Amino acid sequence: MSVPADLHIHSTASDGQYTPSEIVALAKAKGLEAIALTDHDTLGGLEEAMAAGRAQGLRVIPGIELSADDCLNLHILGYAFSPEAPALVEMTGSMKKGRNERKYRIAEFLKTRGMDVPLSEVEAAAGGGVIGRPHFAQVMLRHGMVSTRREAFDLYLDTPEFQEMEKGAKPSARKCVEAVKAAGGKVSLAHPYQIVLGKGNLEELVKRLKGDGLDAMECHYPRHTPQQTSAYLALAKKYGLHVTGGSDFHGEQQKPDHLLTAWELELDWLL
Repeated sequence: MSVPADLHIHSTASDGQYTPSEIVALAKAKGLEAIALTDHDTLGGLEEAMAAGRAQGLRVIPGIELSADDCLNLHILGYAFSPEAPALVEMTGSMKKGRNERKYRIAEFLKTRGMDVPLSEVEAAAGGGVIGRPHFAQVMLRHGMVSTRREAFDLYLDTPEFQEMEKGAKPSARKCVEAVKAAGGKVSLAHPYQIVLGKGNLEELVKRLKGDGLDAMECHYPRHTPQQTSAYLALAKKYGLHVTGGSDFHGEQQKPDHLLTAWELELDWLL
């Protein structure tokens, strides 16, 4: 039996526009029956989201989006784990420390490109959450250094030079999978269309991650074309993977074309 659900959502605990409680209210108003809060590399918003879900009668699945180092834009979605599990707490703690150090690397990188971005404003934009590239883009836009947030990524924050600087700063996909599984959770491959595979191909990656414990693939995603969705569904079927779907919602101000979406998903394996 399918359930209207959105399994890829970000809050102010990382780089989203809305608090975890506000996310729950928005999802409830939209008619969703289940959501997963999947903030970047942090468990910080889960307690609030789950409490709000219980109060409003919406199922909130503990989630996280982990950045992996294997290749560009490879992200691992973790679900239905114990937020107190030592392996995951240790990994996210290490990743938070890494992100705090990363902000200095990003600021220095931007200076070499003629962009003196005030770190104090970036930290304020993060509001105490995990600092990420969108917070830099927000401040760059405010100061007229770029004309759009997308431009900040295209010209500075998502270039080959930037990604080369980032290499080696994240855990491997295998370690991400192992940490979630050790916490009793399930694992899905996020937005496969974004992954920059270099000389490899997606099927090789999926086959390898399946061997590491991958449970599912995010086949339904706002940027996937119908042809891509069909290809991903076929790949998931070939390797015995479950199907997930998510909007990657960050809020209208952050990603206006990624709105909360009621994907019809089979969730028995997850719940």
